[in-house]
Amino acid sequence: MTTVRREAFGRMPPEEGGGEVEKFVLQSDSLRVEILSFGCIITTLETKDRDGQFSDVVLGFDTLEGYMRKHPFFGAVVGRVANRIANGRFTLDGKEYQLFLNNGPNSLHGGAKGFDKVLWSPQVLPNGVRFFRLSPDGEEGYPGDLKVWVTYTLSGRELAINYQAQTSKTTPISLTNHSYFNLAGQGSRDVYDHEISIEADSYLPVDDTKIPTGEVAAVQGTGFDLRQPVELGKHLQKFHLDGFDHNFCLHQGQDRHLAARVFHPPTGRTMEVHTTQPGIQFYTGNNLDGSLKGKDAATYPKHSAFCLETQNWPDAVNKPPFPNVLLHPGEEYNHTTWLVFNTA
Repeated sequence: MTTVRREAFGRMPPEEGGGEVEKFVLQSDSLRVEILSFGCIITTLETKDRDGQFSDVVLGFDTLEGYMRKHPFFGAVVGRVANRIANGRFTLDGKEYQLFLNNGPNSLHGGAKGFDKVLWSPQVLPNGVRFFRLSPDGEEGYPGDLKVWVTYTLSGRELAINYQAQTSKTTPISLTNHSYFNLAGQGSRDVYDHEISIEADSYLPVDDTKIPTGEVAAVQGTGFDLRQPVELGKHLQKFHLDGFDHNFCLHQGQDRHLAARVFHPPTGRTMEVHTTQPGIQFYTGNNLDGSLKGKDAATYPKHSAFCLETQNWPDAVNKPPFPNVLLHPGEEYNHTTWLVFNTA
């Protein structure tokens, strides 16, 4: 049984058009999730440990002001295209499109004002909430009027996030949720004691601006082989890695498949990520530096959280061998990711 409650969370500043931001509280026996109509942001996700104690396992802020300021996409839905597009440029049907460069020489997570920084229209469902927005033709440089629906539904231990879109012109699209997790509880110092496995035989090596080189490399015999669980801190040390910020190549096909599993031995919390997407970006919070004041006055230092962003492969719009990232008029973009929380 899931209950859904809506309440006011704050108002957008006048220069952002005003507008009421609402918070939607989804609750089952096992999970409690809070989601904003601003950026479709997951602000809170409380789940039980093996003793039945609830803790909030996602990073974020207590107030709307925190989310209005610059932050690393805590909890938000990012788009039109998640991850990086090289030089913010791509060509479609002979026409070149230039996007805003907000990540060194590249465009990241939709540009200057992506889906994470706008107000969505909510609709309460019996077991969740659906958000809608129309991204107008030319927004952030992307072609076509894009209608987008993001639906969160809660069933027992499982939170499903479904993304649907339709376009008036051919456009690249790849949507994801950018929650930062720490299964010890948000505000915990690091994620080194988490055990992670990713169901991927290959990954995408990147250049020094984090753009895939085009090679699809086998994980076998490398630090990227996460097919069997590894303890994160020890693994980073063993392979002299500063952290992960890489796309792992998943099973390709529209069916649901397990992508990743995380286990936190001290609390017994487990988290599984299932998806229909062909890729998952594993990011270990390398750019967190303790400068942000989060919930309950917590600070978030480097490696104090991880992200598992289900998505298409980065820069796919410029790399024809990568999975198709283009949506055409008359087609529907439809992907789902499931987050399953348990104890062991």
